[in-house]
Amino acid sequence: MDKKTLDLLKGYLAKAEEKLRVAKTLLKNEGYDDCVSRAYYCAFHAAQALLLTEGFSANTHQGVLNFFGLNFVKTGRFDRKFGKILSTLKDERENGDYEIYSAIDEEVAKVAVKEAEDFLKEARHYLNKYLKG
Repeated sequence: MDKKTLDLLKGYLAKAEEKLRVAKTLLKNEGYDDCVSRAYYCAFHAAQALLLTEGFSANTHQGVLNFFGLNFVKTGRFDRKFGKILSTLKDERENGDYEIYSAIDEEVAKVAVKEAEDFLKEARHYLNKYLKG
């Protein structure tokens, strides 16, 4: 992997960490809609870092989901639950961001933060070979 791509990968991971930190703060402050949004973006940026290892960059959210599913879940490199996490977080983010009366409550937000944390941890584990090499 060239230096430019590695720097971009590290940037996506740093952005994912930042979004997770903000999601946790929003959860504590009862900002549940925005908490779920930040949790989604944590997983989204981690997924973008993963896509770079395949030489791919998506222009849309759905493109990231599709590529992750086809190249990481269907190939067995990631458990199916991680594809589901990314998809569910996207749906919940859209609900929280766009619905006037969203269904996002404290429990949904707690689960979103935990799932984003799990997704980021798994992505970091996979990416270690690129980060240490």
